[in-house]
Amino acid sequence: MSGTLNKAMLIGHTGTEVKMHYFEGGGSVGNFSLATNETYTNRTTGEKVTNTEWHNIVVRNKGAEICEKYLKKGDKVYIEGRLKTRKWQDDKGIDRYSTEIQCTDFTFLTPKADVGNSVTQNPVTPKSEPTKEAPKNPDSITDESSDLPF
Repeated sequence: MSGTLNKAMLIGHTGTEVKMHYFEGGGSVGNFSLATNETYTNRTTGEKVTNTEWHNIVVRNKGAEICEKYLKKGDKVYIEGRLKTRKWQDDKGIDRYSTEIQCTDFTFLTPKADVGNSVTQNPVTPKSEPTKEAPKNPDSITDESSDLPF
């Protein structure tokens, strides 16, 4: 064991539709943003404060195609993956950085009347088809008030 761990687990709402990119070899990559909220009460003013953090999500191949088909802006989703920071130079030669979540597993949490089931995808076994789960019980999921800007 290497003694290190790079794992991110997020539950949030999608901020954009999935943007797909297809490659000649048949591979694909999907990108979308995910918003997570932190809500607390300011002790001095008693005011409820909500901070929204935006995350860039990258999902590959079959998982990307499933996300493109079923995820819409505003849907609630569980994302599991690892952090990856990319570095590039802009047109002025300045170093820029972008941190994203390389998605390895996801579960749709928004109930879909037309689908009826959550879809789970786990690319640890890349050739396997996604499995279907029974619909999640909405009472078992703690749902904070949706203070998202969309």
